[in-house]
Amino acid sequence: MRRKTILAAVSSLAIAAALAGPAFAQEPTPLAPGDQIEGEIAEGDATAPDDAYRYDSFAITAVAGQRFEVVMRSEAFDSYLQVQKQGEDENGEPLASDDDGLGEGLNSRLRFTAPTDGVYVVRARPISGLDGGAYSLSLTERGPAEPEPAPQAITLGQTVEGEIGDDSPENDEGVAYQAWTFSGRSGDRVSIALDAEDFDPLVRLGRTVNGVFSELAYNDDGPDSGLNSRLVFTLTETGDYVIRATPLSAGGKGGYSLTLSEGPPPVEARDIRIGQEVRGELTETDGRSANGGYADAYRFSGREGQRVRIDMTSSAFDTYIELFDDEQTSLATDDDGGPEGTNSRLVFTLPKTGSYVIEARAFSQSTGAYRLNLTEVEPEKPPQSLAFGATLQGEIDENDSRDDDDRGFDAFVFEGREGQRIRAIMRSGDFDTYLQIGNAEGDFSALASDDDGLGEGTDSRLSFTLPSDGRYVLRASPLGSDGEGLYSLELQDRGPQPQPGSLLVGSTARGVLTETDATADDNSFYDAYRVTLKEDEKLVIKMVSNEVDSFIIIGRPTESGGFEGLGSDDDGLSDTHSKLEWTAPEDGTFEIRAGTFQQGQTGAYALIVEKQP
Repeated sequence: MRRKTILAAVSSLAIAAALAGPAFAQEPTPLAPGDQIEGEIAEGDATAPDDAYRYDSFAITAVAGQRFEVVMRSEAFDSYLQVQKQGEDENGEPLASDDDGLGEGLNSRLRFTAPTDGVYVVRARPISGLDGGAYSLSLTERGPAEPEPAPQAITLGQTVEGEIGDDSPENDEGVAYQAWTFSGRSGDRVSIALDAEDFDPLVRLGRTVNGVFSELAYNDDGPDSGLNSRLVFTLTETGDYVIRATPLSAGGKGGYSLTLSEGPPPVEARDIRIGQEVRGELTETDGRSANGGYADAYRFSGREGQRVRIDMTSSAFDTYIELFDDEQTSLATDDDGGPEGTNSRLVFTLPKTGSYVIEARAFSQSTGAYRLNLTEVEPEKPPQSLAFGATLQGEIDENDSRDDDDRGFDAFVFEGREGQRIRAIMRSGDFDTYLQIGNAEGDFSALASDDDGLGEGTDSRLSFTLPSDGRYVLRASPLGSDGEGLYSLELQDRGPQPQPGSLLVGSTARGVLTETDATADDNSFYDAYRVTLKEDEKLVIKMVSNEVDSFIIIGRPTESGGFEGLGSDDDGLSDTHSKLEWTAPEDGTFEIRAGTFQQGQTGAYALIVEKQP
């Protein structure tokens, strides 16, 4: 979160990490109820995959059942908030999200309840794009939820009228709703229609377990229904189900009608073999998918561990594929993973031997001709051993293993120890390189990755500190699925983390940043110096260099091994020189890090630490 300013109302922990630039921000900014933050989305902040947006992240420690409200305001961009439990896929489906929940156009209000004890990470960002600007963020703890009122009954074939008003209960996101209940049998297929003129309706279907609503499916805009909702669902168990009629966002009010009817029969699946291509056509006489759209279905048999690839192409519509097991549980989906944007490609490893169903449909309500290919993907080749200090020459070609993004890759395994600093460098003149590291045990999940950390355009340099003793896998691949060609790969042991030196206030440290120095998450190098200060002691810290774009930060190590930033500056003295005026919040020893704004830079510098006049 480079160039952030935290107001006095924020806690000392929140001040710490929020000012830390991405070169040193190892963890999200701690955020506690009552904190008020003034921040900025700017160049240098973290970015989502494919540069979809920049974001700042905040960590909230919670116990199960604790309820929170995060408010984000900005006059510079359309704000967006999302929350995910720490340790889960940070780019996966969030626990909750909000765009306009504050009901003031561009501002957001995210409400969520922690389902379990743990740390939850909030992303504060624009709704899309790399533009940004200033914003404010606050966190409050909400009181215990009011008991949910008993839902009203609705029966199959019935249409009921309702109204969302000021006295309607609210869900965790602060959106009002009314609940209706019905009974069904496992395998029953129901259709739910929610219509409203005063607000954009959203229908949710679920079950109440131990007094908590557990959602099973939802729909916002059904096909051929404008803003109204249509949901088709096959009941998974015999028992009672709950329908929630709700506006799409907070603030929606008014009357609505809700219809529960027998759903259309499921799409009849035709048999297809692995290795077969079919030519099909979506028409208005086809069966309907769960969202009510026209769909074709294909059943095939596979074995446990088998990897399959499903391609759907069409010049008539934007394709969408979904894979189900034989119990109609959705396993994976894809919209535009194939070439040319509107085509779909799904690569998946089958979890068990048995039957699977592919549902082929349009992303929106469309019809037209398409092609569907089902092929087997070669199983992953066992990783090769890679020794520290070794440089090897390799090639990515059509015979290599493919990952879930259909990239060819080579895998290498090595032994490491807790706290060991490693670096992998990958170069290629044929394609844009991409490196990932993960644990060798179980399914591969990337712990860290790098695209162009070498600072030379298409070559990669991945620096990583191993979290535990054990075996690790390094994957070398192109960034895109069509990349092929020759590459070189080198694995280095960077030795132990350099220890900070001592620095007296009033002195100047002259140093040289080299490739053996400590490395931040973005692969930039830094030297660390410790100073001992009294509470309210004021410093002026300057870093000047004619060889690197300087960046300074002051903070202190945390018990968990991270770094708590308390202040930072990039170009306060000039375009490439830094100046930070800072006041110690308490007695103690603090760490000054002299680094670079850009990754990969090395060179001489001077660090000057003085008392403020």
